[in-house]
Amino acid sequence: MNELSDAMAASPKAAEGGRERGIDRALKLFAYLNSAGRPVRLAELPKALGAPRSTIYELVTTLGQSGLLEVTGADNRVYFGRAMYLYGISYFRENDLVRRGSTEVDALSTMTGESSELCMLRRSLQAIVHAHPGTRPMRISSEVGSQIPLPWTASGRLLLSHMSREEIRDLVQPEDLALPDRRVVDIDAFVDDCHAARGTNLVITRGLINSFAQCLAAPVRGVNGEVQATICLVLPIDVTAEHRTAMQEHLIASSRKLSLHP
Repeated sequence: MNELSDAMAASPKAAEGGRERGIDRALKLFAYLNSAGRPVRLAELPKALGAPRSTIYELVTTLGQSGLLEVTGADNRVYFGRAMYLYGISYFRENDLVRRGSTEVDALSTMTGESSELCMLRRSLQAIVHAHPGTRPMRISSEVGSQIPLPWTASGRLLLSHMSREEIRDLVQPEDLALPDRRVVDIDAFVDDCHAARGTNLVITRGLINSFAQCLAAPVRGVNGEVQATICLVLPIDVTAEHRTAMQEHLIASSRKLSLHP
């Protein structure tokens, strides 16, 4: 399931066949806009969310008045409003891991010249919380806010390393096992990779998202030793072994600096 499907599945009903609560519709709307990644025509929303037109229009009006949404253009396109941005700034300011991690990503990328990312688990996907592009002519990086299937990445293996086989199988969606080039990741092999990542200080994947890049991920551990986030470097697949070794050392040093557990 995608993020919108997750939100719909998690929305409780007042009773069997009863109406959804307003908060559940709002969460569905936010999930839909986030999945779209762009402003969406107001007229599209009732069908997309499976709700009456009058209900959706009233919801958008209320959220627009609060600054959580903005409606612009002649065709009334709906997207997140400036209040969302301000709330995000507050989260960044108060979340110690995200704040320190973002600073370390910038420093690591500046020092190495390579693209660096801070990643965290969000439901069944890996979210890129912060990123800094490298200085190579062809930069390999993803946009902040991107959410990537866990089997595609080195970070995914670390982020799930504490889970049981059953928990991982329940979390990973079947469609997320299909790589961009249509190869399919074997779920049992993926679980084995996750368990092999337990206690390690580095995981490397090559040629999963595309054929010309490799991802080096190091764990950021909380006080109990569980992986709370990862810090990553994304390199061309054809770098020398000497360069990759040097990058690994820098990356591991950054992860240890961020971790609260040795």
